[in-house]
Amino acid sequence: MAAVSGKGSIRREDKKQHSRQLAMLDQVVTDDAAVRYSDDEESFFQDIDLLQDHGINAADLKKLKQAGICTVKGVQMTTRKSMSNIKGISEAKVDKIKEAASKMITPGFMSALSFSGKRKQVFKITTGSSELDKLLGGGVESMAITEVFGEFRTGKTQLSHTLSITTQLPGGNGYTGGKVVYIDTENTFRPDRLRPIADRFNLDQEAVLDNVMYARAYTSEHQMELLDHVAAKFHEEAGIFKLLIVDSVMALFRVDFSGRGELADRQQKLAQMLSRLQKISEEYNVAVFLTNQMTSDPGATMSFQADPKKPIGGHILAHASTTRISLRKGRGEMRIAKVYDSPDMPESEATFSITNGGIADAKD
Repeated sequence: MAAVSGKGSIRREDKKQHSRQLAMLDQVVTDDAAVRYSDDEESFFQDIDLLQDHGINAADLKKLKQAGICTVKGVQMTTRKSMSNIKGISEAKVDKIKEAASKMITPGFMSALSFSGKRKQVFKITTGSSELDKLLGGGVESMAITEVFGEFRTGKTQLSHTLSITTQLPGGNGYTGGKVVYIDTENTFRPDRLRPIADRFNLDQEAVLDNVMYARAYTSEHQMELLDHVAAKFHEEAGIFKLLIVDSVMALFRVDFSGRGELADRQQKLAQMLSRLQKISEEYNVAVFLTNQMTSDPGATMSFQADPKKPIGGHILAHASTTRISLRKGRGEMRIAKVYDSPDMPESEATFSITNGGIADAKD
């Protein structure tokens, strides 16, 4: 009994230590972001207020911020047409703002060597399974969109919950951990599910939950509006947030747009949202993780495909996602992940399991 009590006290001490580490997370990451800002003139976090030095009115900059454009790079990423649609911003003002931004960010080309240096800022977040990490080339990558799709009960939401915890763990290449934004479109997020996952990694439950910012989206329009709030939050706490989860990306679009008559409109709105996600991932150096549903493919039987199902969203979603992972069921709690599309990883598979402590390596 004494030995058990000793182990318990050691575990409590470990939890206290990790709690203190999580509490220090904001300061550590903020300091790290400040260092990056001073080292790199074209930092991810150049505040849009700096445009005042180039003659831009503070009131106009406030309007841009309300529209989710909070950085100089954000101005560069937004079309003139989109900025002209912001109330109170005329075409003449747009031209002036664009000109001021171009003076602060050098447009044009750079060598592959220079770009390789910029890519060193990319980090990877562990999934909780070393086999799945290996499949992903080290984990879920920042400045990119990672999409996982599969039928129900293939582990999409469980993977999202696990990533909400593992994002907060320090990792390789100087990754210090960070906070998470979780946008839930299907009402499947359960904060109590995070507690046993936190226990698995010996983290304080309350501190871990406090680092996950949650929002429930009810319509596709609401989902888009939330991204403006996300951009503002990422700007407000520059360098603190490391992961944006949308579970699932297509659910509300399927509800709001029905039938072939509305398909073109749906795909256009979807393209706008995915473009916004891409820009957020690059502008603030965060990882974007999307889950997606599947649908039957009527043409699959004609072409003798082995799997008559396909992910929804069409070519729009296929081209927007940097890495696409297909999930399918195995025996019991075993799941199989397969690289469906990736710019730099070969097509291969990995097996993992769903445990009480989240996603883990499958046991033989």
